[in-house]
Amino acid sequence: MKYVLVTGASTGIGYSTARAFLEKGYHVYGSVRKPADAERLQQELGKNFRPVLFDVTDETAVAAAAAQIESEIGEVGLFCLVNNAGVATSGPLILQPITEIRTQFEVNVIGQFIVTQAFGKLLGARKPCPHPPGKILMISSLGGKISAPFVGAYSGSKHALEGMSNSLRRELLLYGIDVIIIGPGAVKTPIWDKPAATDISSVIGTDYEESARRFRKEFVETGREAGLEVAPFGRRMVAIAESPRPKARYAIVPNRLKDWIVPRLLPARTLDRIIGKGIGLLGKKKGK
Repeated sequence: MKYVLVTGASTGIGYSTARAFLEKGYHVYGSVRKPADAERLQQELGKNFRPVLFDVTDETAVAAAAAQIESEIGEVGLFCLVNNAGVATSGPLILQPITEIRTQFEVNVIGQFIVTQAFGKLLGARKPCPHPPGKILMISSLGGKISAPFVGAYSGSKHALEGMSNSLRRELLLYGIDVIIIGPGAVKTPIWDKPAATDISSVIGTDYEESARRFRKEFVETGREAGLEVAPFGRRMVAIAESPRPKARYAIVPNRLKDWIVPRLLPARTLDRIIGKGIGLLGKKKGK
């Protein structure tokens, strides 16, 4: 039996990844924040799934979960840690409350390393180690490389996660633990129905109102209609974890040419103008 820990397993990417590992015969620990989600997942996913209760920003709770899991599988260790838990906030950075920006980084960056440090021993960060080294999948985003307006705090957190993950991978060469960055584009998950994706009340009456409406329409519709199907995405996570020679980063983007290749080839100023024109952010020139 091989063991996997997936954070943020209650819905979306985390849920589909946990299910895909279970279908391949793994024993999966899945982190959730609510007891009701723990009970639901235990019933839905079966005997090889174990829910663990913690918020990734709560060091004490994460440490307690790590101690619990170590007492159960210490000599076997974790085959893979999937750092998936995260949040998304939105709004123009010039207006977005600093508390929201701070929360974005606390969850999407600091929280990932609270978990990684707590479970480092079970992944093989020790000498001698009684089990083979594990792998860490860091769930980033298309936004970890390409920054869109109105999701700057989210994109910034994913840029930070990727930079730290690259350093971590090189540091963990000492133990043979691999760190793999996953950069998905839009995925069809419940996130598109949450206020973070749809609520623009904070910019009503500001200069950004119309642009925010246009961005929300395109952003949310793309996610709901053209996003990746979540079940195949989960199976892709398993395939990457099982690969004997995985790449350092995977860009899993539905419309790869339009949303990944072309934006990364264009000069930054050209991309600015395309985006600005598309959602009405280009200000009028003086004298016009």
